[in-house]
Amino acid sequence: MNIENPVVWFEIYVNDLSRAKSFYEQVFKTELSELGDPSNDELKMMAFPGNMESKGKTTGALVQVKGMEAGCNSTIVYFGSKDCSIEESRVKDAGGELVRPKMSIGEYGFISLAKDTEGNMIGIHSME
Repeated sequence: MNIENPVVWFEIYVNDLSRAKSFYEQVFKTELSELGDPSNDELKMMAFPGNMESKGKTTGALVQVKGMEAGCNSTIVYFGSKDCSIEESRVKDAGGELVRPKMSIGEYGFISLAKDTEGNMIGIHSME
C-alpha cells in the first residue's frame, strides 16, 4: 500500500476572484500569485504557494471560469494548521462564515469548517 499523499492539485471555483483571494490570504496569512495567461478572459487563476515537484505535498488555485459557479461542489479541501482555532477566528472578518467551530476528531486531531466568500465549504485541520 502506498502511504504517500496522492493529491497533487486542487481547484476552488470562485465567482469573484479578487474577493476570494483576499479571503484566503487574510485567513491563512499567505500570498497567492497569478497563474496562467493573464490575457485569457475565460479563465483566471490565483495559485497557493507550492512546489509541484514535492512529493506528498499539495498545491492548488482559486479558479474563475465562465460556466463554473462557486459553492455547488461536494468536495472539501482541508488546510493544515498548528491550531485550527487561529484560522477560524479570522474567517468572519475575511468575509466568510464559520460553519462548525473547532471540534475533536479523536486521535486524528481537530477540524473547523467554514464557507469562503464564494460559498465553498473548506476545512481546517490541526493536531492541537
